[in-house]
Amino acid sequence: MPSPAFLPRALALTAAALLAAAAAAPSAHASAPPPGEAATGAADTPLAPGAAYKAAYDTLGAQRLTPAQRRLDAAKQARAAGASAGTRGAGTALAGYKLSGGLHQSQKTSYWCGPATLVITQSAHDGVAGRSQQDAATLLKTNTSGTAWYGVNINVPGPTGYPMADALNHRLPGAGYVPRALPYTPTATDKANFKQHITHNTDNDYAIAGNAWEVPGGPHLVGHPNIEIFHWVSIDGYNTDTAAAQVDYLDPVGGVSTSVISWAGSVPKSAHISSDTLTTIMGGRGYVW
Repeated sequence: MPSPAFLPRALALTAAALLAAAAAAPSAHASAPPPGEAATGAADTPLAPGAAYKAAYDTLGAQRLTPAQRRLDAAKQARAAGASAGTRGAGTALAGYKLSGGLHQSQKTSYWCGPATLVITQSAHDGVAGRSQQDAATLLKTNTSGTAWYGVNINVPGPTGYPMADALNHRLPGAGYVPRALPYTPTATDKANFKQHITHNTDNDYAIAGNAWEVPGGPHLVGHPNIEIFHWVSIDGYNTDTAAAQVDYLDPVGGVSTSVISWAGSVPKSAHISSDTLTTIMGGRGYVW
């Protein structure tokens, strides 16, 4: 595997690294906060591991939420913040992990983590297993570069350019999924918001679709090698004992043959990770909540 040092782009971009190359779609630049986020405090936040790499190699433009998405995001943020402040009631906490119950699928190709994440995330709410990844890939307009984070209009009424959010809302009417972009170095506010969001979604029986951008020298998902990887995962729960400081996610690489992805053998289907670490991993892309 490559060393932790920043690598030449050609070495980092191996076929295995391009699992779900959201690089086909724009992302927020480090100089601008994600939609709906204030830049307050961002200048005082030390660069996250791997942030310089992302800033150097991200050639994608700024994202734009639609007015409806902005309103939805603000309303959901208010509800999530209220729940975090204790409005759910003192007797609702559970010991250990609380899960929304996503049903894992291993991705069928090296670049179908997006379709697998769509069907896993959908199953967390409706409990239906075994959906077709091919159908999901067709809906998401996934190609050999993967599933875009932003910049692709899929075949649904009123597409917004965020294919995963649009697909989830199309398949789960009323779910109200909205994208949340993250800067290369997520701030303390970004990390606190993510904790509120996974708590809110899990408590309401929904998972989150996370778009990871792992880079050499930065943090990685469990079992992933120290190379550049664009990857979708379904985040389906949180640790109630630590106020969501740890979360649970389902990784579509888990269970994949090493003949399809050479390093898949070390990747679990389900894993726990620090929510702050996962937020950093998603920096430069984001999540759909």
